[in-house]
This record gives sequence, structure tokens and C-alpha cells, in this order.
Amino acid sequence: MIKKYKGTIALAVCLLLLAVASLFVGVLDVKPSNLLAGDGKNMRIFLISRLPRLLAILCTGIGMSVAGLIMQQLCMNKFVSPTTGATISSAQFGILLALIYMPKSTLWTRAIFAFVTAILGTWLYVWFIQKLQFKEVIMVPLIGIMFGNVIGGITNFLAFRYEMTQALSTWLVGHFSMVIKGRYEIVYLVVPLVVIAFIFANHFNIVGMGKNFSTNLGVPYNVVLFMGLTITAMITASTVVVVGSISYIGLIVPNIVAMFKGDKIRGTIIDTALFGAIFVLVCDMIGRILIRPYELPIELIIGILGSILFVMMLLYRLKHGRKAIRIGGKKHES
Repeated sequence: MIKKYKGTIALAVCLLLLAVASLFVGVLDVKPSNLLAGDGKNMRIFLISRLPRLLAILCTGIGMSVAGLIMQQLCMNKFVSPTTGATISSAQFGILLALIYMPKSTLWTRAIFAFVTAILGTWLYVWFIQKLQFKEVIMVPLIGIMFGNVIGGITNFLAFRYEMTQALSTWLVGHFSMVIKGRYEIVYLVVPLVVIAFIFANHFNIVGMGKNFSTNLGVPYNVVLFMGLTITAMITASTVVVVGSISYIGLIVPNIVAMFKGDKIRGTIIDTALFGAIFVLVCDMIGRILIRPYELPIELIIGILGSILFVMMLLYRLKHGRKAIRIGGKKHES
């Protein structure tokens, strides 16, 4: 039993060690000895900033990775994600509408606007690609990118029109520097949404096979499809409201895990969540360390590392097709 899940256990242990280490990385020195001694200043920094930041990082990594996994399965395309499916752009549009029409809106009000527009934008995108007669692998994400650019263009136009460019900039570049106690709790919504995704993982697999296949097995195709897309949109919107736009997580992480574990959601969702959290945590720590005492936005770090990983993944696919990666002499289906 342990041998079967040794990869998952290794990821969990690695995540735990990195999480503990990240609590003590930052401009201000917070030492375990000071915390154990009851130092008031260190304890306040730990509870108000370091711990909330870690929780936000974990929720972001887990949520965006699982959201990408669901979208790729439902669309049967490994290049679809909240970034290439216009979900992030739609959430940003909703935040701008809240800023324009409800200037004194709370973070929760902006989140509601982001939920609605992200859900509608994702539904519209999937509805459109389903109407395409010929859906080449690369065509589906390209349409999503173009659709997202159209929404982004409208968002930028309205931001310039109503002089909201500076206010909107907070949500255009992802960073964790503003995450403190009282300003990040919305991202906790990721936890129940990921649990629901795990429960209905097999249904998402079946729906990904097509409408006729789902109907023959008695699975309500439209209900499961819209539920999966709604979960994806809400995870993305809750992350964008708190952290801002972060690309590549939902695209890169599920693909890397699938190369080792296969494409079945139920068998990969836990590993995808763990690896996504590790990936975001490592990128955040790099951003905090590189130019201390200053900090680089995590969107910049993930953009660079994500691009490199994406190119490497493409080269591997081109060279080996869908061959599995071998670990310890055992074949893992890609």
C-alpha cells in the first residue's frame, strides 16, 4: 500500500518541509527560538503576515492546479487552462465592474462580481468551442487566448475610460506581498471546491469522453459539464481577487503530473494539488530571496519557470509522443 503511494507521500513530505521553511523567509527575521520564547513582535509577524501568506500560497497552488486539471479533462485538451480559457480575464473584468459601479465595495463584493463574470466567460468559451466542427489540439487554446485578449481589451478600455488603471493593476500581476490577516480569507473557498472536484472526479472523466458516451452511462452531461466549469471559475476568481493574475499553474502542473501518473483525474488530483502547492511555494520563496530586501512578483517567477517547463514538456511530447516516463524501471503512462 505504501509502495503504491510513495510518490504522493514524497510530495506531501516535501511540501511540509518547504512550508515550514517558508515561514522563516522574509525581510524581517522571524526565528523559531523567538517564537518558542514568546517574543511578541515575532509572534505578531508570524500570525498576521507569514502564516496567512503560507495558507494563501497553498490554496492558490492547489486550487489553480486542480482547476487546470478539470478544464483539460472536460475539454479533452492538454493546452486548456484558466489562462488559455479566458477564465482569469473574465474574473479581472468582474473586479473592474465592481470598482466602477461600487467604488466602496468590500473584497467579498468584488469576489461576487468576479465569480459571476468568470463563470459566464468560461461557459461562453466552452460553448463556443463545442460548436466548432473541427477542433485541432492547438486551435482550442488559441481561441481561448484570443477570447481572453478581447475581454482584456474591454477591461483595459473601461479602466482608462473611468481612470481605474492604477486600481486595477493590483489584480493584473499576481503577488503575495499584500496578503495579511483579514485580506485573504476568500481563498479558503478553494478547499471545499477541491473536495467537490475529488468527489465527482470520475464523472468529469466520463464527460470528457463526449456527450454520447456520458448519456450511455447515465451521466447527465450538461449538468456535470457546467458543474465542473463552475468549480474551475470559482477557484480562479477567488484566487484572482486575493492574489491577482497568475499564469501557467493550471497549464503546467497537470501536464507534468500526467506524464508520470496518467490522465485519470481520481488518480492524479491529489498529486496535482500537492505538486501545484510545491511549485507556487518554491516560486514565492525564490521571489523573496533573489533581491532581498525587495521582493519580485510571483507572476514574474512563475512566468519564467513556467515558460521553460512548458518548452521542455513540448519537446518531450514531440520526441516521445505519449510515451510514459520511466521511474525506477517501472513504466508510468503519460
